[in-house]
Amino acid sequence: MYLTKNEIEIMDVLWREGRALSRGEILSLSEDKNWMDSSVHILLNSMLKKGAIREAGFVKCGKTCGRVYEAVLSCEGYYVSTLDSTRTKPSLPKLLEAYLEVYPLVPEDRERIQELLNR
Repeated sequence: MYLTKNEIEIMDVLWREGRALSRGEILSLSEDKNWMDSSVHILLNSMLKKGAIREAGFVKCGKTCGRVYEAVLSCEGYYVSTLDSTRTKPSLPKLLEAYLEVYPLVPEDRERIQELLNR
């Protein structure tokens, strides 16, 4: 699944909050957004069609009701799916090594990785 830069900005808000959000909440929680507020509806509809988000119900907004949206994929699941779009599949050890060069390993992660390797 390919998401545009603006769609990823919205996904980042949904992933960070970890709950369903209304259009208004997405707008207020979007930091340094590169799109106009009036574009959010177009972006959300595009993301619904792609299957990146889903409607998760309704919330009362003043005198009207509005839809709330939640991410379908986890952040990690999305980024792993982007690897499928490359012709050359990266090796897992090299991918992990490159990741660890950028993001330091914390003790909780070390334990979880060891559990995964033991399986």
